[in-house]
Amino acid sequence: MTHAISRYALVTIALIALAAWLLTLALTDPGAASAIGISAAVAVVVQVAAFAVTTLMAPKNIIAAWGAGALARMLTLFIYALVAVKVLGLQPVPALISLAVFLFLSTLLEPLFLRR
Repeated sequence: MTHAISRYALVTIALIALAAWLLTLALTDPGAASAIGISAAVAVVVQVAAFAVTTLMAPKNIIAAWGAGALARMLTLFIYALVAVKVLGLQPVPALISLAVFLFLSTLLEPLFLRR
């Protein structure tokens, strides 16, 4: 189980790094690169934690595990929208678009690593 989590973490970090680089090419506003970088860090932490919880819950109820992960991601995006814009003063468009993209892409990887 920990082997799947570590492999998922490595692939997720690589995918998010690639997506972050592509987003910095597309979103060139002042402050966009820092917003994308912070969003990438938040996404990696949330995704790896959600995947770890999903792997623990999967043997009992895989649908509930994915539902809990989806709820965690949605709450993360909502809270990040408030914190990133209001508290951290990040550019809202690059911060939120990048976090949504990172969460979506790394969520697509989960089924590949949950196979037994």
